[in-house]
Amino acid sequence: MACILKRKPVIVVSFIALCILLLAMRLVNDATFPLLLNCFGQPKTKWIPLPYTFRQPLRTHYGYINVRTQEPLQLNCNHCAIVSNSGQMVGQKVGEEIDHASCIWRMNNAPTKGFEEDVGYMTMVRVVSHTSVPLLLKNPDYFFKEASRTIYVIWGPFRNMRKDGNGIVYNMLKKTVDAYPDAQIYVTTEQQMTHCDRVFKDETGKDRVQSGSYLSTGWFTFILAMDACYSIHVYGMINETYCKTEGYRKVPYHYYEQGKDECNEYLLHEHAPYGGHRFITEKKVFAKWAKKHRIVFTHPNWTLS
Repeated sequence: MACILKRKPVIVVSFIALCILLLAMRLVNDATFPLLLNCFGQPKTKWIPLPYTFRQPLRTHYGYINVRTQEPLQLNCNHCAIVSNSGQMVGQKVGEEIDHASCIWRMNNAPTKGFEEDVGYMTMVRVVSHTSVPLLLKNPDYFFKEASRTIYVIWGPFRNMRKDGNGIVYNMLKKTVDAYPDAQIYVTTEQQMTHCDRVFKDETGKDRVQSGSYLSTGWFTFILAMDACYSIHVYGMINETYCKTEGYRKVPYHYYEQGKDECNEYLLHEHAPYGGHRFITEKKVFAKWAKKHRIVFTHPNWTLS
């Protein structure tokens, strides 16, 4: 009996130490913690990542400047969910899963209202093309008041983003932050735009300007996300061979709009002599990056050779 009583404090201390170890592992690394749970016979435990702010110090990204404060973007995420605008998201019912990510990224004017079951309702970062800014301003209360905690990263050419009063899009953004003081709006610097062009040339061997193409919002999203996120889960993005696959699922170009067929748009842009996005070429690069970074693609799943 005395021996059992002596063992109790040891057992209690050991249990407390184990709990502290598990908590430390969770705080340090969301990616390895589920594997640790498996060691304790809990393979089916539902895993919900902790908010990144409890764990990661903010990181400064000097290629993105706040319109109001002129300060660089500070952002660091653990597990990121990038949600595609593709019609592939229709019927996927992964909204709850997406909202459990540390940072949820969306693009351009893709809405969540009415689509929560498939795409979730939370947005932490929204990367927006200069051409999509007027679309946001059609519903400014929704984007800049209700979603005031969202970080907006706007990309565009110097002629539209210049700060000397002649940048049409920049002027729109200035008026927006005056009307919505809590809006967190950042613009991509000219140097960062040049960097993104350089990455495209390094990865494809093609000069973007000479090829007559424009980078997509997805490209700019990946460039920033790979710098800000420990791991990335991309939802609803097709790979470069999808549209050539027999019996592929035909969906709208956007999950929130009927009309344009996704594969038709991809092929149209890929072969446009001027002014198109090289969506298929970009997907080849994304697949290459996924082998070097912690990136997974689902809905549909990508097989990386």
